Amino acid sequence: EIMPGHIKKSSGPDPDPSPWLVVSFEIKEKNKLKPYDPKKSVWVPNKADGGYMEGLIESKDGGKVTVNVNGEVKTYKEDLVCQVNPPKFDCSDDMANLTYLGDACVLWNSTIRYVNQLIYTYSGLFCIAINPYKRFPIYTLRTMEMYVGRRRNECPPHIFAIAEGAYQGMMNSGCNQSILITGESGAGKTENTKK
Repeated sequence: EIMPGHIKKSSGPDPDPSPWLVVSFEIKEKNKLKPYDPKKSVWVPNKADGGYMEGLIESKDGGKVTVNVNGEVKTYKEDLVCQVNPPKFDCSDDMANLTYLGDACVLWNSTIRYVNQLIYTYSGLFCIAINPYKRFPIYTLRTMEMYVGRRRNECPPHIFAIAEGAYQGMMNSGCNQSILITGESGAGKTENTKK
């Protein structure tokens, strides 16, 4: 599959960055079709990969919960089972808005955004970036202009929103501002700092 990162810009206007910043109507509609039961849909640990699997509660007995995961019925300790957020929260721009904030819910939202090529996500005051290891046209002048003079909640998550917030804070208070960029090797710290 040819990705935008393999296309070199030669001339003309900057490409529209929206597909890599905004959750499209199509994605929202697809998410709504996901099967969900508000009382029974849960996340359970997946010992094979250290992640989580989605399942449906079949019964509860004391501190044990019986869950059907892909047709296979397993029993888990109640404290290992986490509620699933309603599908309308899939691809949420800010994880602070999620109804349930368990590890599995945060990991799922990060994963589903990444799968849909939405690499920036807020988590309260923080902006999380997941390195796609390819170039998306989201560091152009056209993209930057989307954030100039705007509050963070007025546009999609992006490092430019964080920079604009710091700039506005400096201009309004007259005080120095700082931005902490942290992550593992290869996480994209240098790329985000350069932009």
